[in-house]
Amino acid sequence: MIYVCSLREMPRHAAALRPSHIVSLIDHGYQPPTPAGFPPARHHRVQVHDISDPVEGMVCPVEADVARLIEFLGQWDGRAPLLVHCYAGISRSMAAALVALVVGAPGREAEAASAMRRVAPHAQPNRRIVALADAILGRDGRLIAACERMGPARLLPEGPLVRLDRLL
Repeated sequence: MIYVCSLREMPRHAAALRPSHIVSLIDHGYQPPTPAGFPPARHHRVQVHDISDPVEGMVCPVEADVARLIEFLGQWDGRAPLLVHCYAGISRSMAAALVALVVGAPGREAEAASAMRRVAPHAQPNRRIVALADAILGRDGRLIAACERMGPARLLPEGPLVRLDRLL
């Protein structure tokens, strides 16, 4: 299972779900501490703002950030939950969850995006993270296209906890 939540809800969900891995995609000023008793080596941090194009004074996701994320996701065996969060649980975290769904499932990008839309009408995956992952994974635009086909998201200030089942 892959779970996606907001920063505010992350400590509570980490305690309840007992994930084997956590991904925090949030700028430096909001990075949370690793939950008590959780191995720091299994808490991956991507310190970026939620932007898709460079903006002065903000940190835009770059290829190295997404490559390290993909490498970290490759260490997750799927037996215990993966918990992913950003500030609101809508954009950066949904992009990372989409990548987690397809990293070991080439050719299933459309299925992953459709599954995400079904359980998360508010999901609006960060386009830059998705595009960088598409290139790194060699998906020839299929991940970008699948994300685009999701259509507009239902606007919420903060997303609820979302559960995504791995593609097998």
